[in-house]
Amino acid sequence: MTENGKKRSDWFTESSTEIVQLRLGPSAEAVGRVEHVADNVAAVSGLPDVRLNELLLFEGGRTGFALTLDEETISAVLLDDGAAIQSGSRVRGTGEVVRVPVGRALLGRIVDPLGRPLDGGPPIAAEAQEPIERPAPAIIDRDLVSRPVETGILVVDALFALGRGQRELIIGDRATGKTSIAVDTIVNQKDADIISVYVAVGQRATAVERVIEAIRNHGAMDRCIFVVASAAASPGLQWIAPFTGFTMAEYFRDRGEHALIVIDDLSKHAATHRELALLTREPPGREAYPGDVFYLHARLLERAAKLSGKLGGGSLTALPIAETDAGNLSAYIPTNLISITDGQIVLNSHLFTADQRPAVDVGLSVSRVGGKAQHPALRQVSGEVRLQYSQFQELEMFTRFGGISDKRVKAQMLRGKHIRALLSQQRFATLRMIDQIALLAALNAGTLDALSPEDLATLRTRLAAFLDANPTSATTAIEEGKQLAESQLADLVAVVARLAAELASTAADAES
Repeated sequence: MTENGKKRSDWFTESSTEIVQLRLGPSAEAVGRVEHVADNVAAVSGLPDVRLNELLLFEGGRTGFALTLDEETISAVLLDDGAAIQSGSRVRGTGEVVRVPVGRALLGRIVDPLGRPLDGGPPIAAEAQEPIERPAPAIIDRDLVSRPVETGILVVDALFALGRGQRELIIGDRATGKTSIAVDTIVNQKDADIISVYVAVGQRATAVERVIEAIRNHGAMDRCIFVVASAAASPGLQWIAPFTGFTMAEYFRDRGEHALIVIDDLSKHAATHRELALLTREPPGREAYPGDVFYLHARLLERAAKLSGKLGGGSLTALPIAETDAGNLSAYIPTNLISITDGQIVLNSHLFTADQRPAVDVGLSVSRVGGKAQHPALRQVSGEVRLQYSQFQELEMFTRFGGISDKRVKAQMLRGKHIRALLSQQRFATLRMIDQIALLAALNAGTLDALSPEDLATLRTRLAAFLDANPTSATTAIEEGKQLAESQLADLVAVVARLAAELASTAADAES
């Protein structure tokens, strides 16, 4: 008898059966060798069958992917700490590209570009593993961009409407509020049907923490995914981060839902791509960027789309962020991104220092979808605001050197100052669609002309509660996405006029 109580004859019978069923034959496994490694890039030889972007396994469980294929060697970018990898280390190909987890288990989580938790929570219970590089939807699979993404920011929703499936670039100098616009947009989706994905590329850890804390305090954390490749992460992780974010967001788009992705920012992503290209000895081009940097961002942003009804009608909206130097929009990366996207929101450092926030440059900003995706009632009341504000900015420049004598010019200047005060908006003070329509309708009717900028700010703060307390027939029409009749507009303006009269009387009592 054996130790487990079985007869020796039974043990030999079972072993014989396993031996008979075992298939014997030659097997071959390709094993490469690290020739040299430096700056998180390894030169690997002995793997002639490896494909571009294939995932590689190094000794010690480290991973990387093939970035360039030369005649004798492969330049592999490491995705983990390369301190343990030395010349002579063994490398194996996997036959697979880099894949990341997708699914609803990612909602509310903070992960790295490989889907590994960074928030101290349990491992992600993924519904599937999808490749980070996926083809963009074909033209025949797309539908018209016709529904708005409500940002809650008056200057954006009224003048540069963002549609579901659009790619709108947020661009400006350092510290002009680019991330603030994106975060406010995410915060405004807390009661909407849009899933938000925030991708941090090369950002300081403290800056990323502030973004996450802001969304936790003001938005819906459980409807967001955070993909973080901070400045301390390896260049490989920073390079794949935007692709990872798109793959995670496409999971929801492909199931008929709506998603929003913010990439903060693509300027640092382009710098990482340039760094890796120079380390792998690719020929440099303009500003030392490799020639494929345009294709890199084009194939990434083309994945944002509104799908046709046959494919579920889902959408993926992209808000990439880019940084300029001294407002130079003609630099290489800004011009590339402007030509790829469907419009840009340009932030001006001079407006920011003048305390005009959001510091949106109305003259340089544009949305190439615009009114096609704007709420019909908002389009109805915002038509003349941009023209009036642009004329005011030109008049303001010319009147700095002398007084104003013409009554018409004085009226234009007064209207422009009210528009400026109305478009100024504090962070996390997002406006509902009905609030925006009411404000612009009252502006067009001249109801706000007698208010000071301070009273305008107070009116905007108290407007939501006042409209809820004094409902009109316009409320139902706005909720149903319809235009407003003249009588409905008049009722809405009358409500705002009553609130303005209360503020004016309160200000008069305070003076007396």
